Amino acid sequence: MAGAAKHHDYHILEPSPWPIMGSLGAFVMMFGAVAFMRWHSGSELPFAGMNIAGWGIFAVGASLVIATMALWWTDTTRESLRGDHTPVVKLHLRYGMILFIASEVMFFVAWFWAYFDAALFPGDATTFGRLDVTGGQWPPESIHTFDPWHLPLFNTMILLLSGTTVTWAHHALLENDREGLKWGLICTVLLGMLFSTVQIYEYSHASFSFAGSIYGGPFFMATGFHGFHVFVGTVFLAVCLARALAGQFTPKSHFGFEAAAWYWHFVDVVWLFLFLCIYVWGASELVH
Repeated sequence: MAGAAKHHDYHILEPSPWPIMGSLGAFVMMFGAVAFMRWHSGSELPFAGMNIAGWGIFAVGASLVIATMALWWTDTTRESLRGDHTPVVKLHLRYGMILFIASEVMFFVAWFWAYFDAALFPGDATTFGRLDVTGGQWPPESIHTFDPWHLPLFNTMILLLSGTTVTWAHHALLENDREGLKWGLICTVLLGMLFSTVQIYEYSHASFSFAGSIYGGPFFMATGFHGFHVFVGTVFLAVCLARALAGQFTPKSHFGFEAAAWYWHFVDVVWLFLFLCIYVWGASELVH
């Protein structure tokens, strides 16, 4: 009944269009991606411009998904500001973020699995064509790997430093130090942007490509997927910076920022594994 007193700790959500809108966007995005990949070669196009149409459909779907995320999280923020996020609701939001990060871990497990399967068994005769593309060694003889102590090490230092700045911002918020919160977030966002810039530069100078390479495929999937996470985390923290400047976080109510910090630390840890396993170990003579 409208206006009735609430005798529980939960927040009953109002009817929302975002679940169906997000589902529709994801379907359209998938359809566009399949269309683009299906007609990528251009040899079987039923009419000119079909390949462009695939990209267009994908862009429409992606726009719907992005709009859904922005609008849905705007509603969530509004609910928090008006006091709907009770201790029980906050606890469940934390559970949700933990499960989300756990699901992301499984994504990276898949990329590491693919990489180590080829790296540890380059001469596996039971896998069709493995020996033909690796030459019985890892990395394959035709592959010139990146020097791990150049740009990869530089990017590692960037992410480690960004982990300290986001922690600085978090502790500043707990102490109600608004200046420390602001500058800690600004530094973290700038470091995230610098990491992405360096990675793009690194990719542009790669001696191998994603397509047609047993080394390039796992390399670009693992490091590129991580790079996408850095971009998402940077946007996440930039939104937190805007909210911090608007005074929406308090020492006792700031789960939005806390979730962003968790996500950023997860990104840092994954990069350490990527750096050690793919850049350092994968380029060493011991792998051959």
